[in-house]
Amino acid sequence: MNRTQPQRTFGGISFDSTKSSSEERDRCQECSACLSCTRRCLCISIIALLALGVVGAVIGFAVTFGLPPPTPVNRLCVTSGNQTGFLCDDRVTCLPASRICNRIRECVNGEDEQEKLCNDLPNSLPGYLIFRCSNPVYWIYADKKCNGANDCGDCSDERGPLASCPPCGTQWWSCTPVFYEYCTCIPRALCRDRIQHCSDWSDEYACNR
Repeated sequence: MNRTQPQRTFGGISFDSTKSSSEERDRCQECSACLSCTRRCLCISIIALLALGVVGAVIGFAVTFGLPPPTPVNRLCVTSGNQTGFLCDDRVTCLPASRICNRIRECVNGEDEQEKLCNDLPNSLPGYLIFRCSNPVYWIYADKKCNGANDCGDCSDERGPLASCPPCGTQWWSCTPVFYEYCTCIPRALCRDRIQHCSDWSDEYACNR
């Protein structure tokens, strides 16, 4: 014996109450899902707007006040020959100062010949790479100072307070040279060569090679 589904009648119109309740539940579930999706989308939109606002504020600050200058790279180094040098990007290769801006790329990335470093010598070079002679018109590379040779032309790179050079090394003989190319010492290789290099002739009777 089949049971009849309960029916309700309003205004002469009958309808299935069970079916109606099921449809209402489905509609409620759909509405809940839509509401949940709407809230989720709203949250995502708010987060995106906040992120855009932060980015915009950073850009506005940078435009208004300017970006902070990049931290300069410290390239000062000392070569194996105890000379002032220029450190390449590999942080291993140390080039003597006189090999910077010589139109020969010796650093792997060519930073020793980059335009901003070499476009206005000596002003574009870091101070540690150059030595200014007593006559400020003239300058030499820092590794040429105290090398025994008269590179400045007035010996200011070899003697006096500007240079502060140490005494002559073991490979040099201390005297007053008679030739323009030396200042306070001569190479021992020139001793006893039957040519006067020192004003007192000590290179010929006192100096040994």
